[in-house]
Amino acid sequence: MSSASASDAPAAPLAFGAFDPARRADPYPSYRALRAADPFYRVPLGDGQATVLTRYPDCVTALSEAAWGRGESGTNAWRRADALDGGLRSFLRMNPPSHTRLRGLVSKAFTPRVVAAFQPRVTSLVDTLIDAALARGGEIDLIDTLARPLPLRVICDLLGVPARDEQTFRGWANDLTRGIDPDYLLTPDELARRRTSSREFDAYFTELIARRRARPAGDLLSELVAVQDQGDVLSESELLELCALLLVAGYETTVNLIGNAVLALLRNPDQLALLRADLDLIPSAIDETLRYDPPIQLVGRLALRDTEIAGHAFRQGEIIVILSAAAQRDPDVFTDPDRFDITRYAGAAPAHRHLGFGLGIHYCLGAPLARLEARIALRALIQRAPGLTLAADPPPYRPHLTVRSLAALPVRLS
Repeated sequence: MSSASASDAPAAPLAFGAFDPARRADPYPSYRALRAADPFYRVPLGDGQATVLTRYPDCVTALSEAAWGRGESGTNAWRRADALDGGLRSFLRMNPPSHTRLRGLVSKAFTPRVVAAFQPRVTSLVDTLIDAALARGGEIDLIDTLARPLPLRVICDLLGVPARDEQTFRGWANDLTRGIDPDYLLTPDELARRRTSSREFDAYFTELIARRRARPAGDLLSELVAVQDQGDVLSESELLELCALLLVAGYETTVNLIGNAVLALLRNPDQLALLRADLDLIPSAIDETLRYDPPIQLVGRLALRDTEIAGHAFRQGEIIVILSAAAQRDPDVFTDPDRFDITRYAGAAPAHRHLGFGLGIHYCLGAPLARLEARIALRALIQRAPGLTLAADPPPYRPHLTVRSLAALPVRLS
């Protein structure tokens, strides 16, 4: 193993200026500087340190190799790695064989058939939301009128949450999503709201799960309750964890995928014109958004054994931050990486795979549903709001480190 080690890299603050409004609007120059300074950059993390990876090949290695994963729940290293996913309880934190078992069970319920069945519902929701926006006219907040209510209603439908409870659900989502940043970056009030929302969420779904056991309703929650593999079933705590994962990952990621895609298109009128001329480029535009301005900026991993990446040594228990948002603009891998190009993933020779939905055993199971919602929303906007323009640039962002989240997207309808 190389004599170069993670402890040799320089130190820098983990936040990368995420709470500086100027950098929050455009963190990518900071990411570029970080990559240029050292591809194995040391940062403080809680009571220890972590190494930030910013090059594409290094991030792919860390996401795909079995040497990197999660650790034992009692160790300080585990708690620090866990902080980079906000303590989100789910099989995202597990290693095989536990992860393999749980993902296999969930895959039996969350099938392509389930996703395909939602296309008419998503189309209807998008049409209703755009009808309301066009009726209002003038200046609107696209996050509040389309990007947020669409995935909220889809997730509620998916889990069988009644329409009357949607706003409560939204409040939980906001508190839990804010809580996926490391605890030491949260205020006492934010930590308290996360704890309260987590308790309320668990109580709500404990009751809903009991109702689905007694009387299945044809929704995904009923499928998850019923799923089994050779007698193996999901426990109640596992069901609660999966519901929380769907709330945070399935809802918040899609909100920001739609918002970030629309913002990039409106800032690049040549690409918007190209898309208007060929709507078949919408899937490629979605992939390019996931590369260019991804909703999830980083994830944490733990060295499960002594290992190395590109000749750089890591000892068992060391933490890395996979800054995939920086890796996806690696100029050694992507041509003209800071350019938004909706043809990048089109044609017979697409660009290198983006990491927007993860990689390896933790690849996002909900990716097809997020793509479906974004595809239908973008198509409807392009067809029905041809005069859409930005009303404020840069728009405001929420103070997240892990999630790239627009607080609002003011646009004008003409």
